[in-house]
Amino acid sequence: MSTRSAGVWLYLLNCALLFSHEIDSAYWQEWDLFGLPGGIQLFLVLNLLLLVVALYGFRQVALGARGRRFFPLLLAGAGLFAFGIHTAFLLAGRPEFRLPVSLALLALILLVSLAQGFVTLKEWREKR
Repeated sequence: MSTRSAGVWLYLLNCALLFSHEIDSAYWQEWDLFGLPGGIQLFLVLNLLLLVVALYGFRQVALGARGRRFFPLLLAGAGLFAFGIHTAFLLAGRPEFRLPVSLALLALILLVSLAQGFVTLKEWREKR
């Protein structure tokens, strides 16, 4: 499998994992966890915007367009942030995201985000 092909599949997998986590976040009422004003309404609007950006990024990656390196790094960074902030909440004793699938999603997001970042940087070095 080429680096570019791996990058496309990792982007798609990480996008699916992150948005599965966002569905889980609605269950846990993440807007309360982060103290977002507007509750579920703002949460839904933000997730719509995030999904549009992520899908546009997938298009860039799949077509090999200009943003093919930026968007995977952005998505991988979002995954690392999600893992990090939720790990901090878990270590602080928060009860949210303690179900086995919630924890598995966070662990997979970490692993796939690291792989995605590595593959994207490797492709970047190969093209120079």
